[in-house]
Amino acid sequence: PMTAVSSPFLWQVLKDSVRYKSELSDMSRMWGHLSEGYGQLCSIYLKLLRTKMEFHTKNPRFPGNLQMSDRQLDETGENDVNNFFQLTVEMFDYLECELNLFQTVFNSLDMSRSVSVTAAGQCRLAPLIQVILDCSHLYDYTVKLLFKLHSCLPADTLQGHRDRFLEQFKKLKDLFYRSSNLQYFKRLIQIPQLPENPPNFLRASALSEHISPVVVIPVEASSPDSEPIMDLVDMETSSQQSLPENKFDDIFGSSFSNDPFNFNSQNGMNKDDKDQLIEQLHREIGNLKEELKNFKAESHRLVMQLKGRISELEAELAEQLHLKQQALDESDFLRTELDELKKRHEDTEKAQRSLTEIERKAQATEQRYMKLKEKYSELVQNHADLLRKNAEVTKQVTVARQVQGDAEREKKELEDSFQQLSKQAQRKSEAEQSTQLAGLRHERDTLAETVVQHDQQRATLQAEVEQLRAALEREKENGSKTLEELQCRLREKVGVAWERLALERQAQEWL
Repeated sequence: PMTAVSSPFLWQVLKDSVRYKSELSDMSRMWGHLSEGYGQLCSIYLKLLRTKMEFHTKNPRFPGNLQMSDRQLDETGENDVNNFFQLTVEMFDYLECELNLFQTVFNSLDMSRSVSVTAAGQCRLAPLIQVILDCSHLYDYTVKLLFKLHSCLPADTLQGHRDRFLEQFKKLKDLFYRSSNLQYFKRLIQIPQLPENPPNFLRASALSEHISPVVVIPVEASSPDSEPIMDLVDMETSSQQSLPENKFDDIFGSSFSNDPFNFNSQNGMNKDDKDQLIEQLHREIGNLKEELKNFKAESHRLVMQLKGRISELEAELAEQLHLKQQALDESDFLRTELDELKKRHEDTEKAQRSLTEIERKAQATEQRYMKLKEKYSELVQNHADLLRKNAEVTKQVTVARQVQGDAEREKKELEDSFQQLSKQAQRKSEAEQSTQLAGLRHERDTLAETVVQHDQQRATLQAEVEQLRAALEREKENGSKTLEELQCRLREKVGVAWERLALERQAQEWL
């Protein structure tokens, strides 16, 4: 796993490593086909590397060693509960991969023997030191994030988070306990012990009872691989500082008791002059060495200062890029919202125009409805008058029929009387018979005229009744048609009213 480096360098490492995610996945699948030996261990470790790369890519504010303060952890979520929710899920996934590697390593060991002192056992246990460090941080951050989420969201919404945390808590507690009993870890790392019971996230005050697990690496546990490496600039300086001496010794010799320059034979110089010249040369060489040392120190200081400045500028550049990306995302979001608001405004204007048109049509329909209602009232009144006239005519016809019946009965009685008188006339004299016969014939003619008049009157009344019935039928048909038309228009008006009400509700929802 990656060690603690500054954010710009970590981001550069991630940027260069993400290209090999597919290769890591292929290697993980390849090793996963081996069911014995180190196959499964290599497969799970490669999955862990990919998970770690994805986590740091999504959350660039996390350093490689996951060490963050509470303030930095709050800034990572940007005070958004959705970000904290998603970050908790990603930490659960990350911790799950760590625990899988932890558990797989322990399952591959024969715990009945002291495997932690063997080379094969230590080879398998060595990667777990970084796993223990990461698990302690992930557990601590998960607890704090869950308390923060429970203060913002309902408890039912976070039931899945609590269940998953409880499962990982039990696994991590067991693995920490088993690791602390291994001789290999006792001299390299001090493993913390988790509390007996998991935190109660439903009680906000339980956060004050939470103690962050701290993994301690003793000083004497440092291995030869962890010895501090000498800075390359210092090594270069020391090597270059020893260079003049070596060159001087190689050229002029390492002993001044000899006469490598053959001063005694040059220009007749004596021994004192040679000693003075040698001392002068030594002083000049010492001064040059001091100047060279000061120059190297100043160069090293400037190089380190420039490196620090470069790191600061890279950090600022990464932060500016992050802020620029946030601004672009926010700009896209605001642009989308503006387009949506414009569309809603246009829809609202269309709905307002449609509502105005519907109101105008409704007013016109209301006026037509009032006119039809008046016409319908008039037709109802005419129908009632015709019914009254029909009743009167029916009554007159009934009276006429009664009169006709009376006339027919009287005629029959007269005929009977005439027959009786005729019989009586046979017994009387012809004179009396003629007189009585003439009177009876006159009375018969009178009655016949009366009957004819009654028949004419009845025929006239029947004709009037037929006309009234025909007029009544026409009025009924007109009234039915008018009533159906009124009902259709009434239904149309009710439909328009419902449509208007729906548009008003829709306009209110848009607004």
